[in-house]
Amino acid sequence: MSRDQKFFDMYSLVIGVLAVAAIAIYVIAAKMSDATQGVYTRDTAEYQAAIVESIAPVGKVYLPGEEQEAARPVVEAVAEPEPVAAAMTGPQVYNSACNACHGLGIAGAPKVGDAAQWTERIAQGMDVLTRHAIEGFQGAAGFMPAKGARLDLSDEEVADAVQYMVDESS
Repeated sequence: MSRDQKFFDMYSLVIGVLAVAAIAIYVIAAKMSDATQGVYTRDTAEYQAAIVESIAPVGKVYLPGEEQEAARPVVEAVAEPEPVAAAMTGPQVYNSACNACHGLGIAGAPKVGDAAQWTERIAQGMDVLTRHAIEGFQGAAGFMPAKGARLDLSDEEVADAVQYMVDESS
């Protein structure tokens, strides 16, 4: 077989494959157009509304002396969220937030379980301890950030944690 014959055979094969692929693409395109032709045509109201919306002016021009009627404000009533019960218990809050300082006595924080460090504080009363824990406190021994720097905690969760620490330390 000559080299020219091999080239001709290969060329014919490539052209044949391309022709079959082109016919397949044509058939698929024809079926797709038949299936979708009636969906979104120029005569439908949806198409006409889309055209009107796309060519509508962005604003209006008023000449001196003409006034635009202002839109009336709409007042929406916002429902108050229901109060949510404490998500964490006192021990859970202590372990996740308070233990970092009160477990080791960092920054003058009284260690949980050390009754000598807690005696004066407990004598002030639970209301004072809870207020200091929620609002923060700067004392002679150190600094207590508000809610132990965990502002995501509710006041009730912090109060539960204070009660837990007092119970463990008295």
